[in-house]
Amino acid sequence: QVHLVESGGGLVQPGGSLRLSCVASENIFNFYSLGWYRQAPGKQRELVAHIINGGNTNYGDSVKGRFTLSTDSAKNTVYLQMNSLKPEDTAVYYCHINDYSGGGSWGQGTQVTVSS
Repeated sequence: QVHLVESGGGLVQPGGSLRLSCVASENIFNFYSLGWYRQAPGKQRELVAHIINGGNTNYGDSVKGRFTLSTDSAKNTVYLQMNSLKPEDTAVYYCHINDYSGGGSWGQGTQVTVSS
């Protein structure tokens, strides 16, 4: 099973920025899809951004224009750059991958809190 480790979460003021990182235990080219989800207290887990089969990146409506997903295959890492953060972005952010055999893995999550 693929092992994913997230980092970069923390406390930030509204309007601030954070960059999350997710390091995978194997080459990210092995994955059919990779991306980020988030879950706020009392809410369902929702898509933030993901890229499928090396194609276009899809973003959740609430983060379009503010968040950017990128990858570094040499480091087996996927990033989430988050700008213009809002209190409603507060959540635990999870890295997720699906491989070509239909399997998937989740990271342990990293807390992002946006508050003044």
